[in-house]
Order: sequence, then C-alpha cells, then structure tokens
Amino acid sequence: MKRTFNLLRFTAVFSSAWGCLTALAFVSILFGQAHDFRAEPAKVFILDPQTLLEVKRRVAAGDRELKPAFDDLIKDADRALKVGPFTITDKKNTPPSGDVHDYTSLAPYWWPDPSKPDGLPYVRRDGQINPERDKFLDRSIQRDMCDAVTNLALAYYLSGNEAYAEHAVELLRVFFLDEKTKMNPNLNYSQAIKGQNIGRGSGIVETAGWIHLIDAFGMLKSSRAWTEQIDQGLRAWFGAFLDWLLTSENGKDESQSDNNHGTQYDGQVCAYALFLGKSELARQVMEQAKAKRIAKQIEPDGRQPSELARTSSWGYSMINLRNLEHLASLASKVGVDLWNYETPDGRGIRRVLQWHVPFAIGQKKWPYENIREFDYEIMFTSLRRAAIAYKEPQYEKWAEALPAVKPTDRVNLLYPKPKF
Repeated sequence: MKRTFNLLRFTAVFSSAWGCLTALAFVSILFGQAHDFRAEPAKVFILDPQTLLEVKRRVAAGDRELKPAFDDLIKDADRALKVGPFTITDKKNTPPSGDVHDYTSLAPYWWPDPSKPDGLPYVRRDGQINPERDKFLDRSIQRDMCDAVTNLALAYYLSGNEAYAEHAVELLRVFFLDEKTKMNPNLNYSQAIKGQNIGRGSGIVETAGWIHLIDAFGMLKSSRAWTEQIDQGLRAWFGAFLDWLLTSENGKDESQSDNNHGTQYDGQVCAYALFLGKSELARQVMEQAKAKRIAKQIEPDGRQPSELARTSSWGYSMINLRNLEHLASLASKVGVDLWNYETPDGRGIRRVLQWHVPFAIGQKKWPYENIREFDYEIMFTSLRRAAIAYKEPQYEKWAEALPAVKPTDRVNLLYPKPKF
C-alpha cells in the first residue's frame, strides 16, 4: 500500500487490521498530513462510490460505529484467503456439448413424475428444492467464487491489504481467464429440466450475484495485482457474456420474463454494459425498465402479483424489491431516475416498499402462501437504501422496527446508517 511516509515500525505493534488502520489515522493527525490510503472513489455501480469512500475514511479514522462490521469483514476475508481456486471444469456431470467449460445445472423445483416409469418429463413443485440439484456443482462453485471475491475486494479497498487483492485476482483469473480452467461465457445448460430441455432462460438467474463482481472489479483496480492483462481479459470475457445474454435464445427468453427473473436479467445486462463502457446500452435498458419492469410488475398499491403467486411469496417479493433497487442504483449512473419514477396510477419502487412495511413490522398478517420462514434481512437493506436514496428518516425508522440486524452485518459498511 502506498503511503506518504514510512509507518512500518509504528504499525507493527498492532496485530489486527483495525489497530493498523487506527494507527494510520492517528499518525496522520499527529503530523497534520493525510496519508495516501488510495483515497480515490472506486468505480462501482450498484454501490455509491462517494459513500464507499466515506466509509473507507471512517474506517481509517477508527469509527466505532463501523468497527463491528469491519472486523467481521476482515474475518471473512481472512477465511477467503484460504479458499479456492474455483473452477467448473472438474465436474462429473458433463454438459450436452461435451465441453466441461460449459456451465451446467439442474432446475431446482422440478421432480421426477411419479406416474412415469422413468420419471420423465420432470414435473414442477414450486418452492420445493429437488436435492438432485446439488449433484450439479457448478452453481455452488460460482457462488462461492463470487462470495470470496466480493469479500476480498471490499476488505482490500477498506484496509489496503494487498494480500486480499492478490488472492481475489487469482480467483478471477482461474475462473474466467485460464485456458484450462475458465468457464465459457454462456449459460446454455443452466437449470435444465430433465425430459423437457437441456437448459433454459430461467437459468440466467444463477449468475444474478455477478453484478456485485463488477463492483468488486472497481475496488480492486487500485491494487498492484490488477494488471492490464487481467483487466483486458475480464473485459473480453464479460463482453462475450453480454453478447450471449443479448442474442441467445435463453437470453431473449429471460429478457421477456415479467417477474424477478426479468428484473435481475436487466440488472446483469446493465452492470456488464457499464463495466464495458457501453453507457448508451445501459441507459436504454434502464429507460425500458420503466414500462417493462415497474409498470408491468407492480400494482398501483405496491403489490407484485407475479411474486405473490409463488409458494414462497414473501421471499420472492423481497427478492424482486431488491432487484428493483439494484436497477435504480444502476440507472442513476446513466442519468435515469428509477427511484422516483411512477406511472400515472402510482406504480413505483416507493409504493412497493410502503405496501410491504405493515407486514414486515407486524401491523398486518401476511395473507399469501409462504412455505418458508420470513427473512427480514432484504427488507432491512431495502429500507436502509431507500432512506439514503429518498433522504427520508421514516424509512430508517421502519428499518429499525424490524427484527434486529446485527452491528456486524455487511449492510452497515455498504449502506451505513444515514445522518439526517
């Protein structure tokens, strides 16, 4: 990590990352001179770069409010240093193409038909996960890779520890770039349904978390590990993947989905387009989201009918709310305001939030089928993001009325409590 003066001896006495950061801040104040500490906004798109930079400064200054979340992040990053590398090429389930570099997975809610001797074609049981899915490991491998990289990238950006960046970049290199271990840039065989297809558009949802990888790239770019070769390699890979999303039959099918699948598809397309500098494409997708996602998926009172029809109606309603907020954050980077957009009859993100609040805080009983336990974490994060976006204290009050979110939770670093 670059510094304006040598702090090695001073920081050696501090065993923890937090102690090291506090020492840096103290010496800076003592000498009346700020250290470098990579004090540049990261090129992020879901997150707000200025907010992230302010969190970085607060962490360096020893902010006690952020300390539990930062300490927990460092623990996760230290664990992530010991995992990987990740590759989908070691799988035993060979895809129909015969190429182990092709991502392969099984649809989660489809089961053998008990009325058929061979069980084919599989039949749907919404919300009930067929354990056979877990025999296809690509889904968990890519998810673990994504989790490790995003934790390492954030830990690097906030602490300046190059070890975190080095390992994150190595994980990316192996998964996306190495000729022997890389994934091909397609999801042709994702979420296959036995007896019906070898892959489908709905399988694109399995890489929805990759929009956070794009922000991780932005955090890693100031590191020594982020070379021109890595940058260009990832741009080429995601350029090919974006083209697949836009032109393949699976991609076209998913783009027409009128539930959380369609929303996450738009999020992926926009995030990858922004990473690649294709701002006009991102702007077009976000402008179309007004009619395609908000007007079509949301009722005037804030209900989301396609999500309420599911057997896990609360969970899917929360997932689509989160996806809509992702779209709003991405749209803000290209001059499109989805946070405040409303149709003439009142359909909008704010209305979705307000409709769900009475159920979240216990004022009303949820009247729809919900076979899983209520998870309030997404709602808390959504309300916190809304409080920041709308500069509205009531959203923060509602968030605090939910079952407690721990001070160690990552939301406190990514979306710190606003000061009104």
